[in-house]
Amino acid sequence: MRVGLILFSLVFVAASVLAGETIALEADFSKPNAKGEFRALHGGNGGALQGGGILDLTERFKEMGTPLLRLHDCHWPNPDVVDIHTLFPNFAADPEDLASYDFRKTDEFIAATLKTGAKIVYRLGESIEHTKVRQYVHPPKDAAKWAAICVGVVRHYNEGWANGFKHGIQYWEIWNEPENRPSMWSGTDADYFALYETTAKALKSRWPDLKIGGPALGYAGKLEKGIFTPGDFMRTFLAHCKASSAPLDFFSWHLYTADPGECVVRAAGIRAELNRQGFERTESHLNEWNFLPDNNWSPMMGLKTQGAPREKYFARIGGAEGAAFTAAALLNLQDSSVDQANYYSFESGGFGTFSQHGAPLKPFYALKAFNTLLETPLRVEATGNANVAVSGGLSRDKRSAAVLIANTGVKDQALKFTPKNLPWDGATKWELWVVDASLGFEVMHSGLLPAGGTLELNTDLKAPAVGLIRFKKE
Repeated sequence: MRVGLILFSLVFVAASVLAGETIALEADFSKPNAKGEFRALHGGNGGALQGGGILDLTERFKEMGTPLLRLHDCHWPNPDVVDIHTLFPNFAADPEDLASYDFRKTDEFIAATLKTGAKIVYRLGESIEHTKVRQYVHPPKDAAKWAAICVGVVRHYNEGWANGFKHGIQYWEIWNEPENRPSMWSGTDADYFALYETTAKALKSRWPDLKIGGPALGYAGKLEKGIFTPGDFMRTFLAHCKASSAPLDFFSWHLYTADPGECVVRAAGIRAELNRQGFERTESHLNEWNFLPDNNWSPMMGLKTQGAPREKYFARIGGAEGAAFTAAALLNLQDSSVDQANYYSFESGGFGTFSQHGAPLKPFYALKAFNTLLETPLRVEATGNANVAVSGGLSRDKRSAAVLIANTGVKDQALKFTPKNLPWDGATKWELWVVDASLGFEVMHSGLLPAGGTLELNTDLKAPAVGLIRFKKE
């Protein structure tokens, strides 16, 4: 741990920075932010029980304070839980017969996941298949029967049917990325619309209080020069729901990008289209999002990039670059029209927040830093930079404060942070916690600000990095 005090004690750091090269950041704790309190939008995809049962990441999930877990691509690439084919292996069987179902592995998986304290979005459908031969991502032969199977799943987990439970799972999502062909759907748009309508009506008619939604679009529309244009699938899906009176309590969509601010623009465009088509009360769920290096998918696909190139690609996602993006996106989401959000994913490996052995990767620490920020939920006005996201908050008792800084692009300029109008008299204890290439949410600087003193911190945060500054009345 490195210890410092106010800026004049760090002159030797600032002296190497030429005039005009310092970027000023600040938070004014006397000015409440118009958006109100911070929102817990740091949900994820996946569950706590991983690696075939040899990893139980419950305590890690608790460290992140995960509010909402979407059950999709669980135990991928060889899913043996959640997916419909794992629960109901013989489609010719009777959906009313409890012997037709095999809930055992999924029961254990969900029980472990609920112990994290998170609520669940249950994705009814199948996981993505990148193999040449797709086995499960085909339209069911009988949509009504598939809907009846889904009714059986809800009965088991919410009503105790078939030696089940009363988990009270509220969100039920119908399929995932049906426009992503052939990896997620081999049918037509119309095939999916029919499956959605049939299943949504079957569930909603039996349980009016459940929240039913979809379609978890990987491509909701294009963004060009800051203007979002809905894609054909989104527009026609909404029109179909409207014309058929199919329930749509939440509309789900995905975003992988190198720009952490893109979520705000896309969310606004999606909200506008929902409203335009009469779905003003439908929630907007960004239920897959992550850092996409250079906005390029190709390194993770194909034989030519396997090995070292792909490992380097995923190292960027799981490293300090991914951590800075994650923190910046979470701060940007606070100003978006998104109602729920789920990072993809909390599984181990690939886009996950853990290694295959359960070791936390850098984005895990960014999520942990954001969760720590929520301990000071009363959001205040803060000023950042185009490449530096800044947000601050106060505790309810006004005896502590925090500021989260996500530096995604400033490498050569010093970042000077000034807290204004901390709401207490007397001395202030402060700490700077950092996530970067070498630190995993650890204290870099700490100190004591005497009563009446002025604190100006040169944060030493060179991109990519995340810093959480915590203040406490001494």
